[in-house]
Amino acid sequence: MSKVIENNDWDLVITPKAKWFQLGLADLWRYRDLLLLLVKRDFKATYKQTILGPIWLIIQPVLTSLTFTIIFGTIAGMSTDGVPKILFYLAGITLWTYFADCLTKTSTTFTANANIFGKVYFPRLIIPLSVLVSNLIKLAVQFCIFISVWMYFLLTEQQIQPHWEVIWLLPVLVALMAGLGLGAGIFISSLTTKYRDLTFLVGFGVQLLIYASSIVLPISTMSARAQEIMLMNPIVPIIETFKYIFLGKGFFSVASLAYSAVFMLVQLFIAVVVFSRVEKSFMDTV
Repeated sequence: MSKVIENNDWDLVITPKAKWFQLGLADLWRYRDLLLLLVKRDFKATYKQTILGPIWLIIQPVLTSLTFTIIFGTIAGMSTDGVPKILFYLAGITLWTYFADCLTKTSTTFTANANIFGKVYFPRLIIPLSVLVSNLIKLAVQFCIFISVWMYFLLTEQQIQPHWEVIWLLPVLVALMAGLGLGAGIFISSLTTKYRDLTFLVGFGVQLLIYASSIVLPISTMSARAQEIMLMNPIVPIIETFKYIFLGKGFFSVASLAYSAVFMLVQLFIAVVVFSRVEKSFMDTV
């Protein structure tokens, strides 16, 4: 038996990571089939036992936008920078929802998948990456809703003046949101292996963050000092650029967008390193 083992050519040899920067990112491509299977699983599991099924993809952003329109636009009388209220709030919610879903769902990577991680080997980053990809389906549906409402006001309202020259930035904005959501989510998931309290704070924190992301109030109505503080949030330049592209309003700055990109890359790198370190021993603490 020992002779057979010695002569056997293994397809995969699993060895412990010796260096902190040995992240094993090349394995992600090798397990791309598993990534697609997890995406299908997440989508089916989310809507399989619901009455309305995927229709919730349409209902959620519409109800949220209507709620913001009634509370902040009508009752509170907050400015929407001359843009129709429903369109203004829908523009902000479209990208924000993608970020929020990526963050909240990846923040439970270790605790929610402990049973799978303890039985079979695969790159652990596959799980949070599958969340990003599956949420792209939801983003695509909600973006179509936004485009439908946007087209209506574009044809009926003269104040909608899109900036077509920078529409190529749209996939960049989505990538930045994905990176921010992934980085924050897997960093939190690494900490929750020891500090479970963080799972209760994530949902609360996301709800608070939406009010600091220029979704409720346009940045143009704020003082110069308030704008500087607001732009420290890397999500704000992304949301504002999205509004600038489609609504003709909003704050657009290459420097601010570059800040968001650098912030995302640094955060993502740190999060992946921490995630890689924690996955070695998380089964002892989960």
